[in-house]
Amino acid sequence: MPENRALPYLALVLNALVWGVSWWPLRELQGEGLHPLWSSAFTYLLGALAMLCFMPKVWGEFVRHKALWLLALAAGTTMVGFNWGVSIGEVIRVVLLFYLMPIWAVLIARVALNERITLKALLRVGLAFAGAVLVLSPNGSLGFPLPSNLAEWLGLMGGAAFALNNIMLRHQAERTAQARLFAMFVGGIVAPSAVAALLALLLGEGNAFVQWPVLPGFYGGLVLLAFAVTLLVANYGLQYGASRLPANVTSVVMLSEVVFATLSAIVLTQEVLTLQVGIGGAMIVLAAALSALENKDAH
Repeated sequence: MPENRALPYLALVLNALVWGVSWWPLRELQGEGLHPLWSSAFTYLLGALAMLCFMPKVWGEFVRHKALWLLALAAGTTMVGFNWGVSIGEVIRVVLLFYLMPIWAVLIARVALNERITLKALLRVGLAFAGAVLVLSPNGSLGFPLPSNLAEWLGLMGGAAFALNNIMLRHQAERTAQARLFAMFVGGIVAPSAVAALLALLLGEGNAFVQWPVLPGFYGGLVLLAFAVTLLVANYGLQYGASRLPANVTSVVMLSEVVFATLSAIVLTQEVLTLQVGIGGAMIVLAAALSALENKDAH
């Protein structure tokens, strides 16, 4: 029976949808007393255990290839920045700052892979930077685009880590997709739990940032389990779609996450998409899309 040609696209859109609305279960769990860093760690722990049950060989491949450890670190740092940021800040701003990847991708590729910085790359960086100026500046004014709170810094950090994550995925293309996915799950366990534990230890009991994890009630446990299963399905959707479509097509389709995040934040919270932020966000998304389209030309 021939494969449905729409399935890879639908799988990628599903992944983007899950990540676009992931802030909601994270905030629900935070309301149950479970910090988003602990929620992230527990969620990926369930995913990693599921992989080990059905694909035990991924552990050996992960241990043997140290470059996968760097992938795990990049993925874990991405989870720390994105999941914590969207849980405590304005979803729209955090997601847009996360997608400033064209800037980070150019810089990291230059340092790590010695890739030449082209004129097109500089133009994309300029476009993304101009978008960041609009997103980060107070409405009606312009200034140097520095984040004004922890959530915005986390979004920026998560985007930089995600750019490294994508470069490492490309660098480790010879590894199996399962091993790369498992490495990202391991990072999603280790980095958030390490940051949460360190902050809880340093800041002490009663601090406003991170507390030690508590056992969630029935509702919290149900949300945590559903979130873990949904993320596992979404990540397999990403692997399915990305393995059947050109990389540039995958990158462009995944930008729909910005749309899902924006719409869900407007509908479910009191967030408002202003004209200035909307224009800045469109510039950032356009820079990311142009980056994906140039990758098509490069291959």
